[in-house]
Amino acid sequence: MDHTELLPHLFRTEYSKIISVLCKRHGFYQIEIAEDIVSDTFLTASQTWGINGIPKNPVGWLYTVAKNKAKNVIHRDTLLQNKLISINKEENHTFEGDLDLSNENILDSQLRMLFAISHPSIPLESQIALSLRVLYGFGLEEIANAFLTNKETISKRLFRAKEKLREFNVKLDFPSSNEWENRFTSVLRTIYLLFNEGYASKTPNKMFKKDLCLEAISLCSLLLENQETNTSEVNALISLFCFHISRFDARIDGNNEIVLYEDQNRELWNLEFIRKGEAFFSEANKEPKFSKYHLEAAIAYWHTFPDKTERKWDMVHQLYSGLLQIEPSSLVQLNLVYAIYRKGNREDALMKLKKFPMADNANYFCLLGELYIGEDSGKAKEAFERAYNLVKTDAEKLVIYKRISRI
Repeated sequence: MDHTELLPHLFRTEYSKIISVLCKRHGFYQIEIAEDIVSDTFLTASQTWGINGIPKNPVGWLYTVAKNKAKNVIHRDTLLQNKLISINKEENHTFEGDLDLSNENILDSQLRMLFAISHPSIPLESQIALSLRVLYGFGLEEIANAFLTNKETISKRLFRAKEKLREFNVKLDFPSSNEWENRFTSVLRTIYLLFNEGYASKTPNKMFKKDLCLEAISLCSLLLENQETNTSEVNALISLFCFHISRFDARIDGNNEIVLYEDQNRELWNLEFIRKGEAFFSEANKEPKFSKYHLEAAIAYWHTFPDKTERKWDMVHQLYSGLLQIEPSSLVQLNLVYAIYRKGNREDALMKLKKFPMADNANYFCLLGELYIGEDSGKAKEAFERAYNLVKTDAEKLVIYKRISRI
């Protein structure tokens, strides 16, 4: 492996570590400076390693260069140093000495950064964008692709998010005991949405989508390494992720086209992730605390079984019924109706679906079309055509077009 292959990997694994340690040491208000230091470190590595080859300890080399660059920046900008010291007298920040890049401090710094980014003052979509930028070093174009927007929009979101953190004087500290539960809930929600950005993303870039899912799993693993954040909810959440990502490669075919659940090649399912999901789910149920992530993980677990498994769709129906009670949404309602249909109760499912029409919901019309197949081909085709006109991506349109062609 040469430096052109190694550096992108190290950028993904080490970027957030150095950023988090720098911000913990010198304050979150210096995040742009920290980002510049890390980016410049990797640029130096690219130039130096291209000439001298990869050092024996490439990670240690990066840390050493980052430490030196941080010292140079602080000492070079004396006015900034004095200003920051005056602002943060009560924190007694000093700029001398060495950066602590021990594993223990890196873990602590990353957790603090995660809590800071999940501050309730920041809109959810900006939390995800900031997570991708700061915790993973994703470029503006990569983040824009994930949100199906442009770099300018993402740049504005990041700027406003950082301004909010400054406005509320957010520090890289763990929240107080009276704030802990709400902030921790926000952290889990941010990770959950990050995974969904990958799993349900409309971007055609399959590898990028999978990277987002893996990064969300990595964040959960980070939480599990800390005694205070290793909770039943986190175990349930990572269990859910493992069950979902086990089917990732079967959801897109060689032509980058969507493959529906019932048409997936089960030989492509990743059994290792399924086993991990089972292990995490077992841990999640050792404590009495219960959450929506437990229900969603249980639903995902049953989806790893063949359709003819006894009780499968009956259990999925019961679980969606429970989920609808604690977090009602149109998506949960549709999945509940689908489970009724898969149990063999087509008429009951159709009757329930008609009780809550969703005029602008493509998933609603897809399910309606599915329920009409075998009953009324004309109405089935009409429903799928409504769905076709509502979806926005070519991949989704192709799936619906194929469904219409089968009628």
